[in-house]
Amino acid sequence: MDAMVSETGTTPRTRVLLVDDEALMRSGLRLMIDGVHGIEVVGEAADGQAALEQITELSPDVVLMDIRMPRMTGLEALRALRERGDEARVVMLTAFDTDDFLLEALRAGAVSFLLKDSPPEDVVQAVADAAADRPRFSPDVLGRLVHLAAHGRIAGSGTADGNAADGSAADGAASDGTSAAPAPDGVTEREWEVARLVAQGLANQEIGETLFMSVATVKTHLGRLYHKLQVTNRVQLAIRVLELGG
Repeated sequence: MDAMVSETGTTPRTRVLLVDDEALMRSGLRLMIDGVHGIEVVGEAADGQAALEQITELSPDVVLMDIRMPRMTGLEALRALRERGDEARVVMLTAFDTDDFLLEALRAGAVSFLLKDSPPEDVVQAVADAAADRPRFSPDVLGRLVHLAAHGRIAGSGTADGNAADGSAADGAASDGTSAAPAPDGVTEREWEVARLVAQGLANQEIGETLFMSVATVKTHLGRLYHKLQVTNRVQLAIRVLELGG
């Protein structure tokens, strides 16, 4: 789903739905983003069930949705969206109090996570990135995923005994992002290099500069990786890399 174009045909317009059971939180988000850089808040919902109804009615480009809500949680709503094939890009709102929610939401197709106390510029950037299909890990999200991988919380990751002595990356993963883990069957070494850089949170341009290839070539590798590793976006790809020990 692409952001809509204004009546003048010149300024992209990103339609956003706010979903949170706290009215004060919704009001704060609206004040932060409505009217900024082409963003238009088109609706609000207080729980996941209401969000599903609003998404059907309003067809927003981006949904900012809390995880913990009554009646239907954000995670349940996200799963329902994906089951019915809805392409709305969902950014989950979180306080980072539950690792399991983080992993489940990313695997279910959330574009990214946004901390509830994020400054306005970060909220605007998260919406812009999601609307442009540019999911990017924030340092907080990436750090948490690496921590989970190091402690064996992501299947197939961690040290041989499934634990690490501290919060650092597991043995075999160097500080520069290299890893002793070989490319999985069917994936070329070059594709695996791209995949591992995605797992470090790099955007396509940054990956191209690191590996001395064009952005178009990076996108070609990503398309092949999605197919070979059976994922649908770069967030799920990053998790898959960590699962494989990359």
